[in-house]
Amino acid sequence: MSGRGHLLLNAGLFQLGWFACVFGAQRPWLLLIAIACLAIHLIWIANDLNEWRSLLRVAACGWVLDSALLHLGLFYFSDVTLVLPLWLAILWLLFASTFRHSLSWTKRPWWMGSLLGTFAGPLSYWGGARLADVGLPLGVWPSVLLLALIWAILMPALHWMAGHHAR
Repeated sequence: MSGRGHLLLNAGLFQLGWFACVFGAQRPWLLLIAIACLAIHLIWIANDLNEWRSLLRVAACGWVLDSALLHLGLFYFSDVTLVLPLWLAILWLLFASTFRHSLSWTKRPWWMGSLLGTFAGPLSYWGGARLADVGLPLGVWPSVLLLALIWAILMPALHWMAGHHAR
């Protein structure tokens, strides 16, 4: 498969996995599709130590961020109060799989990542909240504006984490 084919496959797997995770909040069997998307990524696109490190670094950052936002009351899950639900944890792994591939274009210049994060980050949360029945107690607009600020900073930081390889 060509380089462009890998990028398109990566983007498609992420989108399919995103929907499987969000709808999997209500139908947990759909998480198997999300896990399959991640497995396909690791088998056909990238399966090396640097990819695994990248996935774990970015996902761990996302898990910490969303846990903090959960505990700060930016959003809530009707059935979870202390930890992130499984569907969201898997979603972060899928998202992490895009940084070295289909989202690599947002790494340089850094403001490309910030620009994408400013708009796509909050839209993803808002869409996910509506489809997965996640509450936004601050209201939609205050939540979206706060998330836009967070994601404008977060995207370049996640790119750094995805590309930083410990020896």
